[in-house]
Amino acid sequence: MSELKGKIHSIETFGTVDGPGVRFVVFMQGCPMRCLYCHNPDTWDIRNAEHELSAKEVLLRMERNMPFYRSGGITVTGGEPLVQIEFITELFRLAKADGIHTCVDTSGITYREENADKFDTLLDFTDLVMLDIKHMDTERHKALCGHGNEFPLAFAKHLAKRGIKTRIRYVLVPGYTDSKEALISLKDFIATLDNIEKLEILPYHTLGRPKYENLGIPYPLDGVKDATDEDVKKALDIIQGHLNNC
Repeated sequence: MSELKGKIHSIETFGTVDGPGVRFVVFMQGCPMRCLYCHNPDTWDIRNAEHELSAKEVLLRMERNMPFYRSGGITVTGGEPLVQIEFITELFRLAKADGIHTCVDTSGITYREENADKFDTLLDFTDLVMLDIKHMDTERHKALCGHGNEFPLAFAKHLAKRGIKTRIRYVLVPGYTDSKEALISLKDFIATLDNIEKLEILPYHTLGRPKYENLGIPYPLDGVKDATDEDVKKALDIIQGHLNNC
């Protein structure tokens, strides 16, 4: 039997925003979502992978700078990494055998109750999940990403049931995800979970726009301004309940 290969877009060897400490970050190819604010449209088509590597080959690349990662670890992101869940499971299994901290950054869109066993096998080797929640309203989620939010929210509940440490990530897009109603709904949902160690509000930006131009794809949010630090602060104030009733 041939060794399972992961379809990989790129690798970052000194990541500092994709989990605790310094991370070896693997960007997987392929994603079923079409988020309007996606800044990596070049990761959508799984057939366009830059690399095809086995789990052992990925870790060999990591070992070149292993002293840097002992305070951090390995993170897989995308694209949507769990499109290739079998490969990620093997990668994390080998990483944990070497004492490496493992983290997956996912939308949870591929989760289904009927395939929960595959996710549980992965979670047996996973130290941290960074879960991207796009919107709490399923219709607005669908308009924003092309899919409803029932599977990501079900995955969030499954992570809580398993007691997996989770960070929630939420992209603040002016006019799309920044309403008080949406933010309070997010706060209320997080309050039902007892495994959330952190909430990250990420400001929408247009840095990925040149990729759309290079791919000949119209930029979906033309005219939408970047979210500012002040926008993020206001959102956090709402979520943390620091605003008066106004």
